Amino acid sequence: MSKKKSKEELMDKEKGTEQQLAREEIEAEETERDEIDIIRERITSLETDVEEWKDKYLRSMADFDNFRRRSQEEKSDWIKRASEKLALSICDVLDNFDRALMQLNEDQKEDSFVKGIILIDQQLKNALEREGVKRIEALGKDFDPNFHEALAHVPSDYEEGKVAAIIQNGYLMNDKLIRPVRVAVSSQKQENNKE
Repeated sequence: MSKKKSKEELMDKEKGTEQQLAREEIEAEETERDEIDIIRERITSLETDVEEWKDKYLRSMADFDNFRRRSQEEKSDWIKRASEKLALSICDVLDNFDRALMQLNEDQKEDSFVKGIILIDQQLKNALEREGVKRIEALGKDFDPNFHEALAHVPSDYEEGKVAAIIQNGYLMNDKLIRPVRVAVSSQKQENNKE
């Protein structure tokens, strides 16, 4: 009996060991599954973080590009505004040259001093043209409030609503108005006024 008992005990021990091993295997598998689940969760979390950081990076790059573009545009605008002020100052000088030259008679235009003044006037006009500055031609044209500033209404040989006289020249710089033409607008034809 003792052999039987010891055999039974051995068998019980083996069964216990097998059960213990089976339990350990199950626990090991569960632990492995838990670890895999934890790793998967971590991977998912990291992928989410990567997407968030990638999105933030792309937004930051876009913001920086927009900032750089705006800065360049502002700098360009500052330069243009500074150029506009200088151009307007030169336009005032050019207008004064034109007024002075209109006072000359034909005999005076042959004088070498006057010829020099006429050349300077032409140089100023050319320099302004190279910088994109153009005088607005308005005499005899329809009054346009986008380019003209009416200072008076006068009877003239022009139809009503036409520019009858230019009081101060206006200028465009690169097709942008920098100073409107100050004009007198025809209120009616002079012929009608006589009647």
